[in-house]
Amino acid sequence: MISIRQRLMFGFGCLLAVIVLIGMLTMSQINDLGHAIDKILRENYRSVVACQDMKESLERIDNGVLNILSGNKSEGKRLVEEYTLQFRSALNVELGNITLPKELEKSQRIKTLFEEYLRAIPNVALTTKPLQILQSEYISILQPILHEIKSLAQEILIMNQKSMSDANNSARGLAKTAHLHMSVAIIIAFFLAVLFSNLAHRWILDPINRLIESTIDIRRGNLELVLETGSKDEIGQLSESFNEMAAALRQVREEDKINLIRTRRATEDVFKALPAAIAVLDMDGRVDVSTDTANRYFGLKPGVLAGNLGYEWLTALTRRAIDENRIVEHDPESASIQQFIDNKEYFFRPMAVPISVGPEHRNPSGVALILKDVTQLHEQQELKRGVVATVSHQLKTPMTSLRMAIHLLLEERVGSINEKQTELLVAAREDSERLVGIIDDLLSLNRMESGKTNLVLRSVAPQMLVSDAIEPFLIEAKDKCVTFINAVSDTFPDVMADSDKIFHVFANLFSNAIRFSNPGGTITVRATQESDYMRFLVEDTGKGIPANHMQHLFEQFYRVPGQDEKSGVGLGLSIVKEIVQVHGGAVRAESEFNKGSIFSFTLPLEKLS
Repeated sequence: MISIRQRLMFGFGCLLAVIVLIGMLTMSQINDLGHAIDKILRENYRSVVACQDMKESLERIDNGVLNILSGNKSEGKRLVEEYTLQFRSALNVELGNITLPKELEKSQRIKTLFEEYLRAIPNVALTTKPLQILQSEYISILQPILHEIKSLAQEILIMNQKSMSDANNSARGLAKTAHLHMSVAIIIAFFLAVLFSNLAHRWILDPINRLIESTIDIRRGNLELVLETGSKDEIGQLSESFNEMAAALRQVREEDKINLIRTRRATEDVFKALPAAIAVLDMDGRVDVSTDTANRYFGLKPGVLAGNLGYEWLTALTRRAIDENRIVEHDPESASIQQFIDNKEYFFRPMAVPISVGPEHRNPSGVALILKDVTQLHEQQELKRGVVATVSHQLKTPMTSLRMAIHLLLEERVGSINEKQTELLVAAREDSERLVGIIDDLLSLNRMESGKTNLVLRSVAPQMLVSDAIEPFLIEAKDKCVTFINAVSDTFPDVMADSDKIFHVFANLFSNAIRFSNPGGTITVRATQESDYMRFLVEDTGKGIPANHMQHLFEQFYRVPGQDEKSGVGLGLSIVKEIVQVHGGAVRAESEFNKGSIFSFTLPLEKLS
């Protein structure tokens, strides 16, 4: 068995061998070309330049001889002496660079003739013979030697030029041969690469593509496929492992299917036994499983689309739970869901719980709808409201008579009273006034909870609304050395509010802020615009509220421990919350112990047509 590793090593080894061969051929051809070029530049070119220099020096020496003959002996001697040295130098270069046949004989002949030429110059040019004789001797003696030397130098030059041309042609031949060898090697490498690519495709890519197609089939749920394992190499071993994995997945799927069926049946049986109204919906809103109560009261039976049942709140609630991936309750501030069943009124409070799968439960696959029966709680609240209203009305009449009696006694219309009796009557008057306030708060809260509060909404400037509310508290704040700051801008748009009701809200917040602020403290009223609402903030520098009491502040009859008995019974903030909610706003509180508190609420802005 030839493994994939061995096949890859064979293929890459062939390519490596071709690359090494190409490299060796290239280096060899480059060396040959270098030698050829070196021969051209180093051998023949120096001889050519030396011959050119000898010819040029002879011309200059001849000019010097002619200057002597013409009478300019000093200039002529200078030329002869200077260029004699240059000629000898060029001749020595030539004699030291003999590379061609017969080149040595010609060079030595030039040397002999040049020495003869130098010996003849004084006999011809430096004598006192007549000019005609000198000219005749110049032509008959010097000129033939000069022409022979130049002819020999020209012959040597031509010989070296021809050698350079032959070397150039040889270099061109070598280059052509190198190009041919390189082309052949590249073609061989190309065909080897194509061959290896085809073999790799057959050995590796085709089996891998089959594996990829198989994984796609498994992802689509086809676990019945079996791969052929024809070879025993790594791909064959991988195919066998793949088949074993598919078999294991089939077994796991069968076990999961059995467990799922068992779990589903158990869930359905448990659901049927549950008294609460619960239904599980898939992502399309179709009921998957439900309790008998949910089916009987709301028609939520398995297979039904919940959106077709006509409950607007149901679709919105389940959609929010899926989109936000968290538990969502039906607006707790609004009324519960009312249902008439068998001519009896029931109340339910819906809650949607997303059913998530995947890591960290980030992918909802459905939602559980839980409908909590709050009928008994609703009836208790109605009963409480009725009792509170009845008791409050029954107490209000005798309390009015009692207040009148105390008032008449204090005015001494029925007789004089002593100082001790006056103190007792004043204390009784304060307690009766406090009791009347509690009764009024109870009646107001009862009216708002029962929806009987009538609002007189009108457009009011936020700055004016705050100024009117602060005015009655300035004297009380001054007595306690507390500073009021109205930081509400007069450029804010108007809000829609019942001024009397909002005055009651501010009054409650201001009285609390003054009560819990230390002398020298500050109460600041600010406002900020938030979309279609205006938020009013009352910030004090008091002692603050412990964090464990913050969530209970707006509950009825809740009082933070440590307050005196004259601070009320814990209805003020409950009434504030009810008034703000009736206006369509919301209230909240922030506090840091020993640093102060911030109470804020929102009111809707005036809608411009």
